[in-house]
Amino acid sequence: MGDTPNLPNVPADQAKPDRAGEKSEKQSPTDQMQAVTISREYGSGGGEIAARLAERLGWHLVDHEVVVEVARALGISEDEAEAHDEQADTLVSRILAGLGMVQSPVPVPMPIQLGTDQPAYDAARRQVVEGAVTAGHTVIVGRGAQVLLAPRRDVLHVRIIAPMAQRIDYVMAREGMSHAEAEQRIRNKDQVRAHFLMSVHHRNPADAQLYDLVINTGVLSLDSAIDLLVLALERKAARLADPAEALGPGTGLAPYVESPAETGPLSN
Repeated sequence: MGDTPNLPNVPADQAKPDRAGEKSEKQSPTDQMQAVTISREYGSGGGEIAARLAERLGWHLVDHEVVVEVARALGISEDEAEAHDEQADTLVSRILAGLGMVQSPVPVPMPIQLGTDQPAYDAARRQVVEGAVTAGHTVIVGRGAQVLLAPRRDVLHVRIIAPMAQRIDYVMAREGMSHAEAEQRIRNKDQVRAHFLMSVHHRNPADAQLYDLVINTGVLSLDSAIDLLVLALERKAARLADPAEALGPGTGLAPYVESPAETGPLSN
């Protein structure tokens, strides 16, 4: 996959750091946060960032690999799972519901009875996302999690983007495609992901209001992006106890000494 690395399977009993051991000696500033959701443009490195972030924090990673493993358990090919993942159709309902049938680092309730309608799919997907947050300390890639978990202040929402030319280079290098093939794959994947969020949640994944942080990897390295995410986690964790009225860009600012001059409609 263009923005998702190949990762080994992690047994459920090894997926989380031993909190009675080294990690528990000193509490991390990010421990109060329960999850990071990562939305990504295809080829922006978002999947790789998610994997590295989870590794650095010692958190669970809920990404496409989980769906692929479930697809295998259900007797569905990986290509079929890839073709239907993050789409508003019923095949994904079967895949996500199957998470209750295989070992996973994310605790999921018993599979619900799925029909052929959209509500059944939504219920299955919600089980996966809410199960991940219940487990805590989870990095969730895609799956509409930025919308499902929007009300929670203990979740950091992130969008990873990059210029098209660099995304094409990324996909060409990672997937061995020609320039034309890489560009077409990017456009197709972006369109499918956008359709998924628009059709199910009536939200545009490119809407910056859905996120705490939008990172452009066109200049910043992937490791630099991870540094920013860790910092954002710490800073958001530090505000969890603050009342809602104490949040916002005007917090702690004194009034202007003089009213700002009107500079016309082009002023920021």
